[in-house]
Amino acid sequence: MDVTPLQRNLTRVGYSLALDGQLGPMTMTALLKALCSRTAHPDRLTALGGALATQLKAAGIWTPARVQHFLAQAMHETAGFRHLEEVGGPIYFKRYDGRADLGNTRPGDGARYHGRGIFQLTGRANYRDLGSRLGLPLEQEPEQAADPVVSVRIAVAYWLDRGIDAKADADDLGGVTRKINGGLNGLDDRRDRLAGIRKLWGAA
Repeated sequence: MDVTPLQRNLTRVGYSLALDGQLGPMTMTALLKALCSRTAHPDRLTALGGALATQLKAAGIWTPARVQHFLAQAMHETAGFRHLEEVGGPIYFKRYDGRADLGNTRPGDGARYHGRGIFQLTGRANYRDLGSRLGLPLEQEPEQAADPVVSVRIAVAYWLDRGIDAKADADDLGGVTRKINGGLNGLDDRRDRLAGIRKLWGAA
């Protein structure tokens, strides 16, 4: 995957990058900062950029279409990486208490295992399952799921579990969105974010 046009466009807007054609941590971070500098702290974007460049490649989410769709969905779900944790308080999170489908069987589980991460991980059972698969103590330390690097690992697992590459390969934004969201909520914003990524990327 040659991203020289992307690197050239990023250098034109002020980012210092080698034009090596590689979507490494520096290029990924520059892309995130170009798109989300008004909504997320630079340190968070740096951490996310490094993790995304490494984890997406390792997972095979590594064609222009796959990366673009992944980032567009991630940016929508987190409001431009502003939020890596569900917005709410104790009263709001009580709605998750007693949800057997989420594995919330103990008092306070709703708040303890509320949504965290890029594609929000919710419920004790899901924290337990992903933690076991990733080798992380997410059930014991659920706040780890909001860590930028961990959140990327969880999001990649979510994407692969749902076979979203095929929808991205077909450039099926609606199909990708349904896999992520369960419906078509925020479709216009997801479309706009995808267009913004592609404008910088140099894609038609």
